[in-house]
Amino acid sequence: MKMKLFCLLTLAATTAYAQVTISGPEYRLEKAGAPPAELAPSVAGLLAKDGHRAVTAAGKPAFEIWLRAEAPKGPLVAEENASFDTIPQGTLMAVVRFPEKWADRRGQTVKPGIYTMRYSLFPITGDHQGVAPQRDFYLITPAAADSTGTATPGFRDLVAMSMKATGTPHPGVFSIWKPEPAEFKAGFHKEGEHEWVFSEKIGDLPVSVILVGQADH
Repeated sequence: MKMKLFCLLTLAATTAYAQVTISGPEYRLEKAGAPPAELAPSVAGLLAKDGHRAVTAAGKPAFEIWLRAEAPKGPLVAEENASFDTIPQGTLMAVVRFPEKWADRRGQTVKPGIYTMRYSLFPITGDHQGVAPQRDFYLITPAAADSTGTATPGFRDLVAMSMKATGTPHPGVFSIWKPEPAEFKAGFHKEGEHEWVFSEKIGDLPVSVILVGQADH
């Protein structure tokens, strides 16, 4: 399944789908080592022992990401247009570190730092038509404000948590999907003119996420 460009997410007031707006050089992927020491033990304990770092051709780090060591599983839930039907709402999936300020397509900025990435589906409403072929997203929260790795916050609670990342009424959100077996290629690859997609397996579960991109206007 190919991910297309983001549109706006609305919850009560309008909510934006965000993406990192680093653009320019090619990137190489390298190992990032162990999860950050700043993480709460219950968060760090769920992560793989080694992370991934994207570095520009000039040697400048763009981001670092640590995935869960094992794929989380819950009861099968039949959700319309969902790529992942056994991951519970609010499940911790990864941790990401931005070494520099991060900005979304609406101009919202996120301070350099470490953030948890939790799974969610955006609601089926008229506000979300055309957002993406699938409803799956990661919402980021400052790691300092997310210390219980096994927690599974509901949608509204998770949105409120993510607002702490942006400091606005809008959460920070990354689009994700489960690639088809024939399309899966681990690594960090450019798709289209502006988007870079990080694809890797969490346990035996393939996941693709847009980590660098610039929306067309």
